[in-house]
Amino acid sequence: MNRAADQPEPNPLREGLSARAVPQPCTIVIFGATGDLTHRKLVPALYNLAADGDLPPAVEIVGFARRPKNDDEFRRELEEATRNFSRQTVRDEIWKNFAQSIFYHQSEFEDESGYKALAKRLDEIDKNHGTRGNRLFYFAASPDQFEPILKHLKAADLNQTRKGSWARVIVEKPFGTDLASARELNRIIRNSFSEEQTYRIDHFLGKETAQNILVLRFANAIFAPLWNRHYVDHVQITAAETLGVENRAGYYEHAGALRDMVQNHLLQLLCLVAMEPPTDLSADSIRDEKVKVVRSLRHWSRNEIAANVVRAQYSKGAINGEPVVGYRQEKNVNPDSQTETFVALRLYIDNWRWADVPIYMRVGTRLPKSATDISIHFKEAPAVLFNKDLRALNVLVIRIQPDEGISLTIHAKVPGTSFRIEPVKMDFHYGTSFGKASPEAYERLLLDAMSGDATLFARRDEVEQAWAFIDPIEEAWHAKKDAPELFFYPAGSWGPEAADDLLAGDGRAWRRL
Repeated sequence: MNRAADQPEPNPLREGLSARAVPQPCTIVIFGATGDLTHRKLVPALYNLAADGDLPPAVEIVGFARRPKNDDEFRRELEEATRNFSRQTVRDEIWKNFAQSIFYHQSEFEDESGYKALAKRLDEIDKNHGTRGNRLFYFAASPDQFEPILKHLKAADLNQTRKGSWARVIVEKPFGTDLASARELNRIIRNSFSEEQTYRIDHFLGKETAQNILVLRFANAIFAPLWNRHYVDHVQITAAETLGVENRAGYYEHAGALRDMVQNHLLQLLCLVAMEPPTDLSADSIRDEKVKVVRSLRHWSRNEIAANVVRAQYSKGAINGEPVVGYRQEKNVNPDSQTETFVALRLYIDNWRWADVPIYMRVGTRLPKSATDISIHFKEAPAVLFNKDLRALNVLVIRIQPDEGISLTIHAKVPGTSFRIEPVKMDFHYGTSFGKASPEAYERLLLDAMSGDATLFARRDEVEQAWAFIDPIEEAWHAKKDAPELFFYPAGSWGPEAADDLLAGDGRAWRRL
């Protein structure tokens, strides 16, 4: 008997198609619908999905906010914002069809009757537009509004679903301000929505190159044997921004760079770089491995923090030749502020793969360039043959933004009669290699939430373990006695000298972006 002949022939029409979950019809309810996030990110992302044909036909959008306005006024506001912030030119015909799916619901967040009216309206939308009772609640409001919103959603039974439908909630950062507040926020959410219904969004994970880290590592056999302490000298993660605090001073004064960026974005990137291979590509299998990385981070004692963590604040300087004020001179900032706008850290992951490999992180505002990248610095080859005079290491760079791509620095002989060796770069750019622009992070994340795929969203234990690592650093900085020094750096520089010394003491230096 020929077993091969009994096997069904593969369908050539399905060859190369994605096996990922399909986004389903639903109503997206945005709380805080008149804010910047909705206008700059969420609605432009949804429009781009519609324009690219990726949005299911029955997706309706309901904006929930306090300001009185009607559907048409809301649609006009969103059209103007989308024309300003969309990654592609808005086409009139597509917008006209897309706008018909946008509605506005006016209510105070604390008004119980507003939620009962919302429930009726959502039922009408289900009946008239075929959204099947599926609801995606997006919290674009400030965190202090989460509790009343969740309480009233539960009271109106909007956290419940009928058979065959679903209800999910997307929560924007910050996920608390420390471990205690993160646990309290998780408790509040859990009172209304289960962990399986909760999607904590981190837009860095929606960026194309961040998603590609796992493919780079686990779909390319050449890297697997090298991705460990035997071949990696150290890892650097940099998130640099030319902007200052702009209009975020009210938030930033209480957060600072460590809470704003390291606790979430940078630790998430580190998890993707350092995690073990998951057993499969399900959301929890991947997140199980990520949380192991955070649990393995070495926690510094209070006496060790000053030697391994540098905090700094920008003073007056120049960006692109234009003079800018210092942080303490920014609007709504305390003139004696101790808030850090720059952090550099030396981390260690105390597990079998990464033992004693230093991870250097830095994040800052008012730096010379806006860029986020990860660089894997491999150990030197033996100092024989060609390597006696070589100084540069082999470096694999993963560019998260703005120029998404991957490059590898190797050594090559310079053409000519002399035997001179120079580092050269093998470079891959998303835009040129695939001939299309990468989608915005929110496009992928919104689509995943509609599909029920939580892979790129943070789980409760990830968030809490990250705060458990961050809290001792914050406590040391705010101690009344012997607090580590707050350094200063001119706007337009790469941070304080103390950040350079952090690596120089180990015989290393920050990679030039």
